[in-house]
Amino acid sequence: MNKAAGHKRWVIADGYIPPGSTGNSRPLVSHDAICILNSGDQDAHIEVTIFFADREPAGPYRMTVEALRTKHVRFNEFTDPEPVPHDTDYASVIDSNVPVVVQHTRLDSRQPALALMSTIAFPV
Repeated sequence: MNKAAGHKRWVIADGYIPPGSTGNSRPLVSHDAICILNSGDQDAHIEVTIFFADREPAGPYRMTVEALRTKHVRFNEFTDPEPVPHDTDYASVIDSNVPVVVQHTRLDSRQPALALMSTIAFPV
């Protein structure tokens, strides 16, 4: 059995999907995303819960990251149980049944000088 890197719970305190983009093609659409690395030999069953300042949490959003794989997921593309609103501050908690590593990235393409931010989520 492979000892997987990471933790079972991760927190991203700063979430925000910019309300506009410079283009319509997927690479230029403003977004928040997570990259989940599963370096272990068991599939990771992931649940993401979104927290807001002025309403009840949304989620869980469920996905699987297969063993020895990585998965990039855009918050903009979450639909079930509901879309994540744009132009709204939020935070997220990512839970997994096995240790994983989570990285958070934001692309803000509202103006021609694009802004890209990336950081490792906070492991709990």
